[in-house]
Amino acid sequence: MASSWVLALVLALSAGASLARGSEPWWNETQVYATTANSGGGNGVFVGLTLIQSAAAKGAVCLDGSLPGYHLHRGFGSGANSWLVNLEGGGWCNDRSSCVFRKGSRRGSSNHMERQLQFTGILSNKPEENPDFYNWNRVKVRYCDGGSFTGDGSDAAAGLYFRGQRIWQAAMDDLMAQGMRYANQALLSGCSAGGVSTILHCDEFHGLFPSNTRVKCLADAGMFLDTVDVSGRREMRSFFNGIVRLQGSGRSLPRSCTSHMDKTSCFFPQNVLPTIRTPTFVLNTAYDVWQLQQSVAPRTADPQGLWSKCRTNHAFCNSNQLQFLQGFRNQMLDAVRGFSASRQNGLFINSCFAHCQSERQDTWYANNSPRLGNKKIADAVGDWFFERGNAKYTDCPYPCDGTCHHLVFRGDH
Repeated sequence: MASSWVLALVLALSAGASLARGSEPWWNETQVYATTANSGGGNGVFVGLTLIQSAAAKGAVCLDGSLPGYHLHRGFGSGANSWLVNLEGGGWCNDRSSCVFRKGSRRGSSNHMERQLQFTGILSNKPEENPDFYNWNRVKVRYCDGGSFTGDGSDAAAGLYFRGQRIWQAAMDDLMAQGMRYANQALLSGCSAGGVSTILHCDEFHGLFPSNTRVKCLADAGMFLDTVDVSGRREMRSFFNGIVRLQGSGRSLPRSCTSHMDKTSCFFPQNVLPTIRTPTFVLNTAYDVWQLQQSVAPRTADPQGLWSKCRTNHAFCNSNQLQFLQGFRNQMLDAVRGFSASRQNGLFINSCFAHCQSERQDTWYANNSPRLGNKKIADAVGDWFFERGNAKYTDCPYPCDGTCHHLVFRGDH
């Protein structure tokens, strides 16, 4: 029986936290991500925050100018020379006002970050919760630039630093000095905005290591599609264009994409995936709840509120709305079709109304975790990384999957 995880969101709406258009709260992704990622059970270890002291001299600072950081839990035994680097997610800012708002939060300043984070799911240190990666060196790189670790610019008048690319480089430099340069295998992962970061930086990450190091990438809930919303607009394209222009991200995007496409198009993972040389695993739901709420049926595209119930609980979607969402699923499958044809890549697309499944214990590896082909997500990812067998799973359309952990929200937001 499918599980419904009812999440109450504490909203702290600010006039500055909006689209350039001034109406849709894209900062909600931070709220959804943080709530779901920390509500997934598990008894993982709490890991302290390390600030990167060498970052300031490189201009690698958060939106407010504070030092970036990461949480590192050391590996042991057979995993002592294996590294898992997880890029934190948490939305974006695409104009001055939303970035000013963001720099007063943990997503824009290390001054507001938790000093300890619990490692669950793929970051867990327990074999019963994370069978393949529990004893690796596991790192969560904190996200405080608002541009998926791509920006390289500033807004002196607003006191904003768009230094995502420099933060990425400073974090990698520091981790290499911490011993990652000796890795015999390494996995870059991330969820949501961190999933986008993973795809954009995948080949860069691979390039840090010698050719005999096994290096792969896992992108969870990072397939934000360049799609039309229910009113016929391309809201996501408009938003990503704002990020790229404001933060100067274009210079950091993969040249394998920007050499033949515009910079905004190359912020969309679907256009970068075909150019990635590094083995990559795409983990995504076909009905991503964040995209449903913020880019498929945002309130700006639904002034009459016809989607208000469907947005927060899939059980209230009528037949026409479900048909529209099936079209979104088809676009998702089309976007990964060529990618999945490669033997080196992995895929797990389930038909759940969810968002981020690798960092939640209940969806990553638990007794009742989602399954495809009788494989839990952790099993599928492990099979792919260690090349133990088939690692491509695509679900049938909703509502056929009874193993889903659907996310349901109280109230329209």
